[in-house]
Amino acid sequence: MQALNPLTMPLKGQSLIEASAGTGKTYTITGLYLRYLLGMQIPGELNAPLSVEQILVVTFTDAATQEIKDRVRNRIIAARDALLGQTPNDELIEGAVSYTHLRAHETGR
Repeated sequence: MQALNPLTMPLKGQSLIEASAGTGKTYTITGLYLRYLLGMQIPGELNAPLSVEQILVVTFTDAATQEIKDRVRNRIIAARDALLGQTPNDELIEGAVSYTHLRAHETGR
């Protein structure tokens, strides 16, 4: 089994993330969610960003659902703050900001 890298994993089709407790599933899922929102599905390619309505995350308990909602919201806020100039303390957000700046430069935006 190979380790999943949430910053570089190609996001095409459906994906199943299965792992034991405490292995970083929620961190990974929220990172993948952020990548979809930013149009980072396939590294190195220009992708259309997805809206919240186009992304489905499924979990099995009400507590897990609330935790993912809270973490996704917090990660979106951290990404927004990083895009506005704050130094991120999250490797995935740093990568997303770099990608977003590169993309903006390439497209002239």
